[in-house]
Amino acid sequence: MKAFEKQDSLLMPPPGGIVFTGSSSVTMWRSLQQDFPGKVLVNRGFGGSQLVDANHYFDRIVAKYQPKQVFLYSGENDIAAKQTPEQVYERFKVFARNMKTQLPKAELVYISMKPSVSRWNQYPAMQKANRKIKRYAFWHPRVKFVDVGPVMLGTDGKPRPDIFLKDNLHMNRTGYELWIKVLEPHLAD
Repeated sequence: MKAFEKQDSLLMPPPGGIVFTGSSSVTMWRSLQQDFPGKVLVNRGFGGSQLVDANHYFDRIVAKYQPKQVFLYSGENDIAAKQTPEQVYERFKVFARNMKTQLPKAELVYISMKPSVSRWNQYPAMQKANRKIKRYAFWHPRVKFVDVGPVMLGTDGKPRPDIFLKDNLHMNRTGYELWIKVLEPHLAD
């Protein structure tokens, strides 16, 4: 949080931009601004974070920027920490309520929990939580669900090993290029 506050003290992003927040998949997306040129983007991902952390720091990583849109990638670490899909869903709903009360005109875009080689055995639980969040998005205005899973799976139905770093968890450039194609149509003008 201190690093974000230092960045803001040097150059505060203008209001009305797009915030990306969540765990290490966002933190490690160092080319985010270059990947979506012409957009005002604020990367506020912090590695290892869970949805409870995104909720706790909501004012500092989201609300203070007064964004028009927020992309959230979180929940995967919750499942890895033995939280149930239901607990992940409840934590997501807290984030969505924070959006509705503090940023009522902004849109929330939830990026589905991704399949990865190293956490493939946990993917069924992630998928269960993803389905709950997708259903929530269907019934709530200004909430979208974007599924990155299908493009990350190979013809064998398993995670493509060529899109991950050596840890088989975090994505390499090829993985981010897949995300760019899926997410780009959902970025606000």
